[in-house]
Amino acid sequence: MADGEYTVSVYKRQRGVEVDPYIYLGRYRAHYKEIKDLMFGIQLDNNQPRLLSLGMDRVLVEYDLENSSKDDLRITSSDRIEQSAVPQCMTWYPPITKEHFVLTANDQYKFKLYNATTKMCRKTLLGPTYGTPVKRMEVVPTADPVKDKRYLAYVTTDKVGLSMLPLDGNPHNAMALITHPGGVENMVCSYDGKYLFTAGGADATVHMWEINVSVLEAQSRLGGEDLIPFYGLLEGGRDGELFRELEDYFYYAQIRSQGVNTMDKREVSVKIPLSEVPFVMRAMGFYPSEQEIEDMLNEVKFSRYVETGQYIEDIDLGDFIRLYINHRPAFGLDPGKLLTAFETLGIQTSQGNAIERGDLLDMLQTKGEHMTEYELAEYLTTLLGFNAEGGSSELQEFEVNTAGDIIDQNLPHHITGEMFANEVLGFSMYNRELMSAGSET
Repeated sequence: MADGEYTVSVYKRQRGVEVDPYIYLGRYRAHYKEIKDLMFGIQLDNNQPRLLSLGMDRVLVEYDLENSSKDDLRITSSDRIEQSAVPQCMTWYPPITKEHFVLTANDQYKFKLYNATTKMCRKTLLGPTYGTPVKRMEVVPTADPVKDKRYLAYVTTDKVGLSMLPLDGNPHNAMALITHPGGVENMVCSYDGKYLFTAGGADATVHMWEINVSVLEAQSRLGGEDLIPFYGLLEGGRDGELFRELEDYFYYAQIRSQGVNTMDKREVSVKIPLSEVPFVMRAMGFYPSEQEIEDMLNEVKFSRYVETGQYIEDIDLGDFIRLYINHRPAFGLDPGKLLTAFETLGIQTSQGNAIERGDLLDMLQTKGEHMTEYELAEYLTTLLGFNAEGGSSELQEFEVNTAGDIIDQNLPHHITGEMFANEVLGFSMYNRELMSAGSET
């Protein structure tokens, strides 16, 4: 059990003992924020029980039940699984793949699959976007867990829904409807998978739902096959400007990977190297962190390793579109996040919250996913328009000796969030009113 002090307590039942059958194994505070979910499971190699806890501190903890004894609860591992998103719940992914996964849902409308042993993030998928993120989920039971088609039941703040498995980010493979307008507290499936029960909070009501998967199957077929559902998630669709830009970026990445300034005969392909994926993502307006880039590349690189034993080193346009749709923010860039950062790190000035130039450069080199001095100088001078847009990796060598003077001359002593967004990053859509509205929502 988990309590309000962020601790997990475990009791072990002794078989054949009728009086005081439970032994108190202990209590462990492995989290520093609220625990969102607890989950028992079975070790695949030795059938020993497993216990995992997931907290708002973004940490997934596994407890060592086999080696724990009375008043001595131990942990096996503690892994930070999210960088900015907050996990909401977890469940075991059913045996529809050769790899064993833990499935989580976070507050950024994403499902994530983690290897059950290594805790490596193996896949990120767009989840249901019905007003609020998924807060509870359970794989619907079935008579034959291996051969039968599987489904995932879930609840959001006020809705209950079903999603087809395996998860792929296709919005037509999920549905939801309002169940408790005042909020859902919990849900559970019947043992035979025919019914779903939801418990409300203030309404003091339990609803019993009959699961009808044929309607969801029909919705999925009507939504189209292969890439058709994903085209619909691109602004303008298959014939829109965004898709045409993606094609241009994709084929330019092929040229870029072979060298821009070369007269050698070029190899024409329908794929690009994985090393080019981050650059195309950024060109499309999605700016992943280094951790998110690593997760994306690992997702593609290891996608067929279990079946073939081979790494994937390149990606075609169709798979890139799926990767882009599933990894980009569900509702685009949030202007308020940049304003919040400047409010937190800066000081109040007549122009708004601002950070002193030297402090900003220092933080970019020492905090979070920090940059080297060389990287910071190259990126800033490129953003300020003094280098070729592609940077030193494309058209010309970067002049590091003059970078400091250029930055001092073109960056003001105090930098506001609005100035940084508009004049450095080039996001003209950012203005003080829009950013303030974004930070309040």
